[in-house]
Amino acid sequence: MSELLKISLPDGSVREMPVGSTPADVAAAIGPGLAKAALAARIDGELRDLTRPFERDCELALVTARDEADALDLARHDYAHVLAEAVQALFPGTQITFGPSTDDGFYYDFAPKDRPFTEEDLPAIEAEMRRIIQADKVLRREEWSRDQLISRWKQQGESFKAEWAAELPGGEALTVYWSGDDWLDMCRGPHLPSTGKLDPAAFKLTRVSGAYWRGDQKNAMLSRIYGTGWLNKKQLSEHLTRLEEAAKRDHRKLGGEMDLFHLQQEAHGSVFWHPKGYLIWRELEAYMRRAIDAAGYREVKTPQVMDARQWEQSGHWGKYRENMFVIPDEVPNTEDEGPIVSDDADWMALKPMNCPAHVLIFRQGIKSYRDLPLRIYENGCCHRNEPHGALHGLMRVRQFTQDDAHIFCREDQIVQEVQDFCALADRIYKHFGFTYSIKLALRPEKRFGTEEMWDQAEAELRDAVVRAGLASEEYGWEELPGEGAFYAPKLEWHLTDAIGRTWQVGTIQSDRVLPERLDATYIGEDGEKHRPVMLHRAIFGSYERFIGILIEHFAGRLPVWLAPVQAVVATIVSDADGYAAEVAQQLKAAGIRADTDLRNEKINYKVREHSLQKVPHLLVVGKREAEEGTVAVRTLGAEHQKVMPLADAIALLKGEATPPDLR
Repeated sequence: MSELLKISLPDGSVREMPVGSTPADVAAAIGPGLAKAALAARIDGELRDLTRPFERDCELALVTARDEADALDLARHDYAHVLAEAVQALFPGTQITFGPSTDDGFYYDFAPKDRPFTEEDLPAIEAEMRRIIQADKVLRREEWSRDQLISRWKQQGESFKAEWAAELPGGEALTVYWSGDDWLDMCRGPHLPSTGKLDPAAFKLTRVSGAYWRGDQKNAMLSRIYGTGWLNKKQLSEHLTRLEEAAKRDHRKLGGEMDLFHLQQEAHGSVFWHPKGYLIWRELEAYMRRAIDAAGYREVKTPQVMDARQWEQSGHWGKYRENMFVIPDEVPNTEDEGPIVSDDADWMALKPMNCPAHVLIFRQGIKSYRDLPLRIYENGCCHRNEPHGALHGLMRVRQFTQDDAHIFCREDQIVQEVQDFCALADRIYKHFGFTYSIKLALRPEKRFGTEEMWDQAEAELRDAVVRAGLASEEYGWEELPGEGAFYAPKLEWHLTDAIGRTWQVGTIQSDRVLPERLDATYIGEDGEKHRPVMLHRAIFGSYERFIGILIEHFAGRLPVWLAPVQAVVATIVSDADGYAAEVAQQLKAAGIRADTDLRNEKINYKVREHSLQKVPHLLVVGKREAEEGTVAVRTLGAEHQKVMPLADAIALLKGEATPPDLR
């Protein structure tokens, strides 16, 4: 190794630095401003500590707060470590485990000595964290052996850390980080140079929950403390405002207030749809049917329960069985004694997806190349055995219905079919007012199929998006290594809602594996058998989750065409009851979902109640309106009402109540 190392910088310049120097030394050599602003470094693309010495000639990019993604991840990681240090300072005898960064903050799992932590403990912990940050304690990296780590943790009474350390590789150096000279944690890093690089006003501890050690309910229950962490106070304030707005929009809260659905323990993860909620479902289903009929799909219906051998052949039994509900294929024992199911029972499973059944439909009868593309669609009800703790309203359920379709096509038809799907998805998402980004999820580490299959499938999806004009910054185009399904790469549509959150919804996957495993063939122009390519695609994803997203996106104020009740005719005085009934009848005759409110209540009470129900239009009538044939239209969210002839009101509401694809 030469006495001087060549350090290449992003501007193309090269600095020669002595052996043993660090990225911090380069920053200082460039200028005091950069030395102060530098937080970490990328060495040949790898994120590292600012004070870790160079090991060879390399490319260096210094990370500052302007590199927000890296800076946030570093800060959140450090907040987690500061949280752990603060807890142990305040609650001696507490054991530490692990604390990663998250999408908007951090958490750390603890084994308290005396009692589980509660939210009443959080203010004191926050204060201690701020003290540690303001102390500007140096965060120092050291390499230890596994035996050193185990010995340290046992001496400190850290049984959880000792257990984990015993499973680490014995033949390589492992890293710990000191906070000052009196507290350390084992960690891969990297970290900021010191705790003082964190903003003490840019974090907040948010809640406490239980968590099992290593995620296994057979293990000890720990106390998990969550926090949100940012680079500055302004970012934190903006995030807390978003959280407040998200709480107002929570679909579970609004779903109850609007009488749309409920969930209960008797059917974990399955939705009880009320009449109003199911009206939204029916409107979406009718809308999607019109869209897929116009696009040349053929709708089918397939069984809920299929033999386990079918799932073995498809590959799902081996890859996905833990998420499947399995059923014995025999009559259960009805006697008081003995097992309910014998050891000899064959097994069946509730379908977690529709694709194998669609292949079986494709295989019925001989298919010619002239029959392709064949687009098979199903509003398919599926079941997945999600853990109870992962369930979340409509967003994560066990029973759901997909707007699912599979396109069986020839090799030469793939790009055009994907391009057509991109256009269909674009039209549908714009009808709901969503913007979106598109991602290409590439081959995972564990997968079926050959490398050539994956190369071709990924290239076809990429080509289709380019031809559709969507592979650009405007559409947030990005490729995601390792995130494809085990049988196919996929394009993903990520919708952005009204408060800036993103939701992965639509997808299309290019699959050559399942047709091979389930022996799907067609007769080509050459008279020989060929394998079709199977495009798995969905736009809503699932009706349950899409409805949940819509409720939160619109804060319950759904577009008139989706609203369960589109108008309520409310009386000011009982003398107008007859006219109100006549108005409601005419609205219904025009295809508008209308109710009447004839209760002996003040009109302001009625207005407030129907506003909470998110009714788009309230038509107020009294004696004058009855005499003149008019209505006073109060639109949800508008400051003033408009008095207009009944015919004009009906025309206005009918226009808004018409689905966007029929206007």
